[in-house]
Amino acid sequence: MFDNITYYSKHAERLTAQYNSVSFEQVHEDWLEEIPQQGFALDIGAGSGRDARYLASRGLSVVAVEPAGGIREQAQHYAVNQPVHWLDDSLPELKKVFNLSARFDLILLSAVWMHIVPSERERCLRKVSGLLKANGKIVISLRHGGAGDDGRTMYPVSADELSALAKRFGLSFRLLNKKAKPDELGRSDVTWETVVLTLPDDGSGAFPLLRNIIVNDSKSSTYKVALLRTLLRIAEGHPGAVIDRTDGYVVLPAGLVALYWVRLFKPLLDHFNLPQNSDPAKKPGFLKEDGWEKLASFSGNDLYVGANFSDPLSARAVHRTIKDVATVIRDMPARYIRLPGTKDSVFHVTLNHPRVKDYLSLDGAYFASVGKFYVPERIWDSLSRFSVWIEPSLVNEWVALMESYMIRQNRTVSKGDLLLALAWEDPVRTTARVRGRVDKLLTKEEVKCCWSRKAIMINSYAVDHAMPFARWPNNDLWNLLPAQSKINAEKSDKLPTSLRMMNSRHVITGWWEQAWQDQADEFFIQANLSLPNLSAANRSFSDVFEAMVMQRDRIRDFQQLKEW
Repeated sequence: MFDNITYYSKHAERLTAQYNSVSFEQVHEDWLEEIPQQGFALDIGAGSGRDARYLASRGLSVVAVEPAGGIREQAQHYAVNQPVHWLDDSLPELKKVFNLSARFDLILLSAVWMHIVPSERERCLRKVSGLLKANGKIVISLRHGGAGDDGRTMYPVSADELSALAKRFGLSFRLLNKKAKPDELGRSDVTWETVVLTLPDDGSGAFPLLRNIIVNDSKSSTYKVALLRTLLRIAEGHPGAVIDRTDGYVVLPAGLVALYWVRLFKPLLDHFNLPQNSDPAKKPGFLKEDGWEKLASFSGNDLYVGANFSDPLSARAVHRTIKDVATVIRDMPARYIRLPGTKDSVFHVTLNHPRVKDYLSLDGAYFASVGKFYVPERIWDSLSRFSVWIEPSLVNEWVALMESYMIRQNRTVSKGDLLLALAWEDPVRTTARVRGRVDKLLTKEEVKCCWSRKAIMINSYAVDHAMPFARWPNNDLWNLLPAQSKINAEKSDKLPTSLRMMNSRHVITGWWEQAWQDQADEFFIQANLSLPNLSAANRSFSDVFEAMVMQRDRIRDFQQLKEW
């Protein structure tokens, strides 16, 4: 980077004339409509100031960053009606920019990304994205070709790399060019692409708050990230879990929050033995001898909504584990996740002390008996709507934390294995149970494909996730439907249309009655917690179907999925 700065200073006069010979509109015509009507803009690597001056002429307050003194001095000779504030600063630190305590509606990196060492790019995007306002945009131009012909150091760039990095930091990604653009300075071996990264927001400020907690908050353990991912999984998968809405808060059963926490940590601690805090001698506070450690033979998939434990020893161990986890959540991450610059906790928890039982059913009544977990309504809505962007950020931050803890222990685990450990759930195990039910029924009666309404054959059917698992990971009984293999392959990860679902209504509800009448308690516990507007006492297959269609519409609205 230093050699490049020297180059731009040494050739400042020639480069200034060259860059100013083409207009902003020529170079950036593909994203002119992205320019905000007002607000703050940051031009990183501003060079001759051409772009900064144009943005200022559009009424924006512009901060221009340029580390090459020679070309920065040339740029400062030009006067514009709206002032441009110049800073001698550079990536990845941007110390002077951060000292402004400002947030930007638009951040431009034009002809900069190819100069950044690939190993530094993740850090650079983390820093830059931390400067965005809600709904702010980062525009990055990618130069392809022409590297190494004039003494500057350049590295290969790709839109795919930026897409992957964007997911890590909760940014949406758009590539504006269907094919690379020719160079406006006439260099035949140089082409350009433009990428726009956006910090999504619904206007409430909740998404930036979540993102600040994930990316910027200090963390001595993975607990903060784990709590947010726990709440996200519930917000996305269990809209029916809300037991009250009061004073701007959504109230969840604390037992359900604890259960999801257990399911997230089970593989990390019991199978992969991965550190979850910065002190290798300190084990997580919920690993108690009479609770968690008695569940060593249980997998996360054994602890699911609707599960029953009739063995007294298992029932007590599960109960104590959930109680211990709920206490740790209350005393640690829920207490220390705070509004920026204050000591005010974002979340609130009140716990009860339900008695240990010899028989335990993981249903709504039990979860509520543990206590209440209060989530600000705007946070809940953002977790529901933006899960597709928030979850990758949570997972990657969790991976980064575990990697840092392992370095202190002189341990090495591949990032692939860490991601595998954090995978939410293995759908094969759950669908195997449904397949077993179908196989048993086929020995004595007809079972119909829920989409074609035709009888299925024992060796040529599949178990379909009505709401595609890749888009909404739910393995509840109501969401798993028998389908002809050909139909299932055609549907793939698409979302069935409302019309298709309504046309299959009687087949779907008929399948539920046929398969799960004898296990109705588990079926309805799962459905009533997962689907909107169902009471805990609901026992109507018809009402479940109505809620299922509503959930389909919610997923379609949130994720804009392709329909089938």
